[in-house]
Amino acid sequence: MAFFERGALRACRRLRSIACGVQVLLFLFGGGPAAAQPPSARPDFGGETVAQPATLAPADAPRALTSEIPPAEPVPAYAAAEAGDGAGAALTPELQSILQRLDALEKEAAKQATAADKPPESKPASAAAEKKSPDVPLDKWNVKLGGHMQMDWIHWPDASPQIPAQDYFEFRRLRLLADGAGYGVYDFRLQIDVEPEGGDGATTPVVDVKDAYFSANQVPLLDRWRIGNFFVPFSLEQVTNDTMNIFLERSIPTQGVFAADREVGMAFYGVNDAQDFTFTSGVFFDGISESLKERIDDNQGTRFSGRATWLPYYDESSQGRHLVHLGSGVLFTDDQDGVVRFRARPQIHEGPFLIDTGSVAASDYVSGNVELATVWGPFSVQSELFLTGVNRAAGGPANLQGGYVHGSCFLTGENRLYERYGQHGAQFGRTTPRENLFLLPGCYGWGAWELKARYSQLDLEELAAGRYDDFTFGFNHYWSDRIRVMFDWIHPVASPDSRPLGDAQADVIGMRFDWNW
Repeated sequence: MAFFERGALRACRRLRSIACGVQVLLFLFGGGPAAAQPPSARPDFGGETVAQPATLAPADAPRALTSEIPPAEPVPAYAAAEAGDGAGAALTPELQSILQRLDALEKEAAKQATAADKPPESKPASAAAEKKSPDVPLDKWNVKLGGHMQMDWIHWPDASPQIPAQDYFEFRRLRLLADGAGYGVYDFRLQIDVEPEGGDGATTPVVDVKDAYFSANQVPLLDRWRIGNFFVPFSLEQVTNDTMNIFLERSIPTQGVFAADREVGMAFYGVNDAQDFTFTSGVFFDGISESLKERIDDNQGTRFSGRATWLPYYDESSQGRHLVHLGSGVLFTDDQDGVVRFRARPQIHEGPFLIDTGSVAASDYVSGNVELATVWGPFSVQSELFLTGVNRAAGGPANLQGGYVHGSCFLTGENRLYERYGQHGAQFGRTTPRENLFLLPGCYGWGAWELKARYSQLDLEELAAGRYDDFTFGFNHYWSDRIRVMFDWIHPVASPDSRPLGDAQADVIGMRFDWNW
């Protein structure tokens, strides 16, 4: 279009030049100004008088361009100047009209050419348009590399005689990961643990597979579909990544007890437009080893999970500095080998189990939970209750229960960040200090300071394993959003009828230096 507009502009300029040339010829061959001779009787080249029309065309003659040419304007001064001092007087009314209209066409063509050369104005895209055109490459993967390192030191200052307590240091996590997005709607994550100690009882150094999944987003009706190895969608604390939980380890009833860890399977995730309601459902294999990464067996075992969350209150203006979260979930496990076991140690990674049911013959079990969490400025409270029914092969069904509640307060004014639709649905996110920890000549920053407390309990009395209560107090010092120091003082208490140690209690101090990129 711009090409044709520039062509029209050049044509207008040529016509104006031709008209000026005609004007000059009329002046030279007419012997002076046009007004010096009557227009109706001018000598021709043969010396005879030839009748001339008063104008080039009758004033009332129809013109084909009249409807397309803008109204005539006064002849610009440069038109007379280009033709000479006497040329202005030689202009007939018809030539004046032509020049005026050519000048108007030239201006109009110049405006259109200028407008065509301007880049189109950017308009704010709607949420739907952004959803259809995500800001990621459409023809290749965009990959980001990262990692995670945690160093733990655990000390037992006091313990009952029957507890085989030992201090230890370890790299709790040494992980490498790659996050990718591409082709408009896909993403993936691959995360491996390279710490020397392998999981699942492996005795030689291995590489544990943690997250290893592929996701398709914007799926009609369901929004997100995922397949691979990832967190089974059940329990708020379980699906919140460890870098975003506030204690060294998750509470007693969650990881490895009533809530499943990462498993191989697939799941669907959904969220409404207001992002105050989420739902998730998935199907998984039962407990494939992260170290062996395979299962060769006619009986694979199956898990089915579902989770729904609701935000009855969320302060949009402060981006969730004040909110209330509610949730509920269910997890059904058809056990792979027909044997279940529930046990827990103090909320550290290594150490003796203070409560243990041993192996119990059971075909399946079902766990249900309810979630409650609130953030109110620097204060936060999070709690879950669990109820599990075990379908034993002998002795009838058994009901087990557990729960936790914990709270925290930021002395420096920050608040826990909440992700309405995060990596695993509704979950808590990464804490960001108002200022990082730094020390320079003449200036310094404190980072963020958080006090915390937790009570958790596990009741396995119907499987003759007793009851276990745990109290934890401590603090976190955030140097940045990805660096923190953690301190937990843990006081576990096992009931007199608990197995395998009976009446036992201890004091455990845990410290961690945690950083990721």
